Amino acid sequence: MAGRIEDYALIGDMQTAALVCRDGTVDWLCLPRFDSHAIFAGLLGTEEHGFWRLGPAHAADSEPPTAARRTYRGDSLILESEWDTPRGTVRVTDFMPPRDGAPQLIRIVEGVTGRVPMRSALRMRFSYGRVVPWVHKHEGRTVAVAGPDSVWFDTEAETYGKSLTTYADFTVAPGDRIAFTISWQPSHKEPPPLPEPETSLEATEEFWREWVEHCTYHGPYREAVIRSLITLKALTYAPTGGIVAAPTTSLPEDIGGVRNWDYRYTWLRDAAITLSSLLRTGYREEARAWREWLLRAVAGDPENLQIMYGIAGERELGEAELDWLPGYENSAPVRVGNGAAHQLQLDVYGEVTEALHLAHMTGLARNDYASLLQLKLIRYLEDHWDEPDEGIWEVRGPRRHFVHSKVMAWVAVDRTIKLIESGDADGPLERWRELRDDIHRDVCEKGYDKERNTFTQSYGSKELDASLLLIPQMGFLPPDDKRVIGTIEAIQRELSTTDGFILRYPTEGEHEGVDGLPGDEGAFLACSFWMADDLAMIGRVDEARKLFEKLLSLRNDLGLLAEEWDPGRQRQVGNFPQAFSHVPLIDTALRLTASGAYGG
Repeated sequence: MAGRIEDYALIGDMQTAALVCRDGTVDWLCLPRFDSHAIFAGLLGTEEHGFWRLGPAHAADSEPPTAARRTYRGDSLILESEWDTPRGTVRVTDFMPPRDGAPQLIRIVEGVTGRVPMRSALRMRFSYGRVVPWVHKHEGRTVAVAGPDSVWFDTEAETYGKSLTTYADFTVAPGDRIAFTISWQPSHKEPPPLPEPETSLEATEEFWREWVEHCTYHGPYREAVIRSLITLKALTYAPTGGIVAAPTTSLPEDIGGVRNWDYRYTWLRDAAITLSSLLRTGYREEARAWREWLLRAVAGDPENLQIMYGIAGERELGEAELDWLPGYENSAPVRVGNGAAHQLQLDVYGEVTEALHLAHMTGLARNDYASLLQLKLIRYLEDHWDEPDEGIWEVRGPRRHFVHSKVMAWVAVDRTIKLIESGDADGPLERWRELRDDIHRDVCEKGYDKERNTFTQSYGSKELDASLLLIPQMGFLPPDDKRVIGTIEAIQRELSTTDGFILRYPTEGEHEGVDGLPGDEGAFLACSFWMADDLAMIGRVDEARKLFEKLLSLRNDLGLLAEEWDPGRQRQVGNFPQAFSHVPLIDTALRLTASGAYGG
């Protein structure tokens, strides 16, 4: 059985990523890209669907021992796990070198004390655990081949095959270092070069050291901010600049339920807010690369903006179910692709425009096509802002006039007006000022419940929605407006869990709710960070700090967050690690630091 979601560590090469459990098992890896088929899919099934375990040897009828300690080496994505055994202590270092050629996952075993018997058990299963590859020797190397894929396994240790698994049994003493590497290569090409594990380790450490040096944040939450920034960098697809929402698919929002989605794509919303965090912490090159990705993805058809694209800008992300996988803790179906790609979500226009505006304001070199794109998006919104849509949460129920969508349409128009006023674009200024006023008036009249003094999820509804917390953050209304304060307090009353975290919106258990799905879900971590932001903005800074630090305590031992927190099970749930959780963590840390609202 796979471990708890928070039991996993992330390693990656900025083109794909692997999840490594506390017991030394790699249960998830897609090659060669984030959105490729998995060769280890045990995370969503059983050991029969692929895994790679490397750790102290144990009896066949016992559970693999878990590491006594694990950490990232400094500010890097190099994982170090240590086991204390009756015979001594051993360390395993896992990493994926930033890619220059074939993608590699390298694992180095190092003896610390005593003499420790070790075992590597490698079971490769291609196509998400469905295909057993042909495993054979080629010039002393082990290679697994199936269709277009080949994976090469290199080690100095003696290996043998048993039960369709490749094993290595060996013993390490102090100072011993034994490396294991898998490399992916198209099966029709020549074998990849022999790996150089020690050289790759040095280069990987140097890469991350140099990258972290660019961070301009030096406040009291630097450790959490740096780890979140490294995670966001790891979720960036380096060849194109696209940013995936998470490296996994179908980790459930409701364990045992059907709320299981594929997040290995680039949501414009997630990527735009990621861009804003990177810009505000000194990472202009990543911001420039994302802007170029956006312009390529949208090119030729900006009026039909999709809410998400493939990591190279692909438009077709057809959704399918993998019925041979039972799902994480029997949370089925397991989905690949995402049918929400063609939904109408008007808020995306606001997020993209806000990101372009921030890039402009922070001095990113001007791009004329970016300004042209922004003008085209507003011309589209002129005719469509007053339509119902599926909203920020991608509901699969009927379209509604979601308040957040209208607010973000206002943001799009407002930021474009500012672009024109700065002299960097031309457009019908007076007409768009009237449009901005019309949208603002419409929201305040139709999306506000005077009796309860709160904005609502959609026009005419009584339900609340945590996305309303963004109203003051986007400048739609000032923080001291009574309607803003009333909305914050209403969300605290009606969408707060017993431990103070925030739900996205009400769900209906076994019945189909506003999102068109049965079941419930955990507290949405991004929304909880938004609440901390809002509390700081309205002057309740001590309360904001306490909530923020409580949220930091939910991170796993390596500083990673999934999408949600299950307050009943006291566990992380949803795809992992999640960009949409780490971005607001950074934003809230910056806000609290600026306000002086931190302990110590």
